[in-house]
Amino acid sequence: METFNHKLNVYFETWMGPRDQRVRGWLLLDNYPPTFALTVMYLLIVWMGPKYMKHRQPYSCRGLLVLYNLGLTLLSFYMFYELVTAVWYGGYNFYCQDTHSAQEVDNKIINVLWWYYFSKLIEFMDTFFFILRKNNHQITFLHIYHHASMLNIWWFVMNWVPCGHSYFGASLNSFVHVVMYSYYGLSAIPAMRPYLWWKKYITQFQLIQFFLTMSQTIFAVIWPCGFPDGWLYFQIGYMVTLIFLFSNFYIQTYNKHSASLRKEHQNGSPLSTNGHANGTPSMEHTAHKKLRVD
Repeated sequence: METFNHKLNVYFETWMGPRDQRVRGWLLLDNYPPTFALTVMYLLIVWMGPKYMKHRQPYSCRGLLVLYNLGLTLLSFYMFYELVTAVWYGGYNFYCQDTHSAQEVDNKIINVLWWYYFSKLIEFMDTFFFILRKNNHQITFLHIYHHASMLNIWWFVMNWVPCGHSYFGASLNSFVHVVMYSYYGLSAIPAMRPYLWWKKYITQFQLIQFFLTMSQTIFAVIWPCGFPDGWLYFQIGYMVTLIFLFSNFYIQTYNKHSASLRKEHQNGSPLSTNGHANGTPSMEHTAHKKLRVD
């Protein structure tokens, strides 16, 4: 196994250049197979989990969901705060920042971004909760693609570009996750659900995040600073895939929902103001059960 890992690392370095030695010995970062194996296990659970739960009662998981979402809200806030303050006081250039500047600032960014990488492993639990609660309609291609790809991408980021320009997308994503996981934590408490009105805007917020990240990456291409071009082009391409998939989700979920409501209103559909018609939840009520795209 050690020989295989060595050969794989040599192959990666031949293809992408020397690895950043500042993360040598860090948990999960020395070799790629553990991250890949965890992703394969995730995909196997995604495939086998719904089959296992098919003839079983769904689990509530309410208490666990509150704790889980609270924990990720706090972790996301920690990462956002630490990255923003490090970049601000460290004098990072907004348009482009190389991976070697002030050693103290770079080291702080690397530490926080390792937690960001590790948080992508923790977030596999999003899908596992869907399976346990039998919310299989929420396990979409977008959901699986986003979760499985992020952990693997960030293994490579941490090994080759663990600071510098890499901070921006992680900072924005951490802030979005503060909003998102706080929403899902509160939505696990039935008494709070009538007061949660901003789910629709989470997807809009995510799309804004992707556009801003892509724009800021394009700045680094236009005004280069030594940050590897290959990583910049890859990030632009990845942002394009997320913009396409999230835009499609938004159109399918909210625009068609709004059109359906208008049609029902024109036809005189007798929906009551509490979101039910003849004891059946209305579209307005079930909109909160639409697909989750974190």
